[in-house]
Amino acid sequence: MPNIYGMMDVGRTALLSHQKAIDIIGNNIANANTPGYSRQKVNLEQNAPVRYQGGTMSTGVHAEQRIQRAYDQFLAGQITNQKQSLGRWTAQKEALEKVELMFDETSGYGLNKAFTEFWNSWQDLANNPGGHVERVTVVSRGQNLAVTFNKLRQDLVSIQENADDEINDIVGEVNRITGQIAELNRKITQVEVGQHNANDYRDERDLLVNKLADMIGIDSFEDGDGNIIISAGNGRPLVDGAQSWSLATVNNGSGFKDVYWVNSNGGNVNISSDIDSGQLKGWLEARDSIINGYLGRLDTLASTVINRVNALHSAGYGLDGSQHDFFSGSDAADMAVNPAIELNVNLVAASGTNAGLPGDNSTAIAISQLQMTLTMSGGSATFDNYYSSLISEVGADVRDAGLSMQHEDSMVSRLEAYREQVSGVSLDEEMVDLIQSQHAYNAAAKLITSADEMMATLINMVR
Repeated sequence: MPNIYGMMDVGRTALLSHQKAIDIIGNNIANANTPGYSRQKVNLEQNAPVRYQGGTMSTGVHAEQRIQRAYDQFLAGQITNQKQSLGRWTAQKEALEKVELMFDETSGYGLNKAFTEFWNSWQDLANNPGGHVERVTVVSRGQNLAVTFNKLRQDLVSIQENADDEINDIVGEVNRITGQIAELNRKITQVEVGQHNANDYRDERDLLVNKLADMIGIDSFEDGDGNIIISAGNGRPLVDGAQSWSLATVNNGSGFKDVYWVNSNGGNVNISSDIDSGQLKGWLEARDSIINGYLGRLDTLASTVINRVNALHSAGYGLDGSQHDFFSGSDAADMAVNPAIELNVNLVAASGTNAGLPGDNSTAIAISQLQMTLTMSGGSATFDNYYSSLISEVGADVRDAGLSMQHEDSMVSRLEAYREQVSGVSLDEEMVDLIQSQHAYNAAAKLITSADEMMATLINMVR
């Protein structure tokens, strides 16, 4: 208004507007190091002008009711997508590094050494077919080979069990986070229905969405009311508005748990095969596919050793002329030396004939020569070759998982650095804005003081 009261009103709105700007700047400075915080800003607009003497006159400034949030929705979606891939490879790398430790041959106590000692003991027995010490050594080396197979297999199963525990824990965390996101949806819609921006709640929700994406592959979008809708496992909803759905783990009959989506009626749907990324994918893939593959190859190796050694040994003769299998069991899980032979080493067959016992050394020679026989992979590899290729496969899988994790981590880091440029707080910029707003506030206060002095002068004139 073109009068003293108008001047005071201009000063008043300026004071309030710049005070609000200073409040927001202070909040930015306070949250400069808060994870996930998005910089906020007050937008100042001119007040509506008034007609005056055939023209218009400005009436000051006001701060918009909505506080602007520095936010790039497309960039946020990219970060969420990369988090899913990073979670998958991080979990898989962790699992495979544990497997790699189990196949470590550098200590000198691995399966390679057990094989070498086993074949050498048969060669020593071939040099002295009737020797008691040599027979004891054969049994001892056979026991060591079987125990090494048993332990290696059990170690792999233990890693699977650890992966199963991780899956169970992650499912519990997913349920906790989806419940929190649903509650934040409710709070955001309540705030924004009044034409305000729920910036703090939105920042908190974005952080939770990224944590969720790290755990399980999700699809998400925001509806017209500000709710984020999240689904996983081939479109099964996890969050819709203020409602959330749970996941559960159910024993699949093999001693491990599958991941199920629980519908509104309490029914379960197995979504394990539909989970395509996140830590859940990494642990499921490691447990059910990769480590199972290693176990299959290890069992194949053990069963072939058992069958080939037994075929030769059962055709030979012990010192008493009897014939027995050397190993019992069928694979790496239950491989063992025949209990009868453990009790009586004279049952070890070194001879290929029962004439003139202890006979010849042909059986012992034949078994020792299995070391160099192409018995594996369709007759293209020895036992040692086959096991070495298994170790190489484990190493390659660990390397690939590590490289993939490094790539995804690098992508996430670059995207988060870009997000920091867009949404992060620069203390230098905030200090400049603070000084500008402070000067504007002081000037507005001076305007009100001047208007007050003018009013006092006017009153004194009347008196």
